[in-house]
Amino acid sequence: MSTEPSRPEGLSRPEGRGRLVVVATPIGNLGDLSPRARQALAEATVVCCEDTRRTRALLAASGVAAPRLVSLHRDNERRRIPEVLGWLAQGAEV
Repeated sequence: MSTEPSRPEGLSRPEGRGRLVVVATPIGNLGDLSPRARQALAEATVVCCEDTRRTRALLAASGVAAPRLVSLHRDNERRRIPEVLGWLAQGAEV
């Protein structure tokens, strides 16, 4: 049985296409990370985050092996967007 949520007919993800998942992370207590958020981070090929140091600490505290972490914030988002789109086109979970 698949843990992937069912999609309405005609909205399935094309083969070879990646998936962009937006995950809310706790600001204060690292223990507030939800199980679904933890799973999404553990399954990611690349994690785009504002501060890689804080995200690395969050992943470590949650027992998640750190995937590739890439900074993405308002000062570099224009440069990063083509890179993120490229990863998605290659089938990455971002």
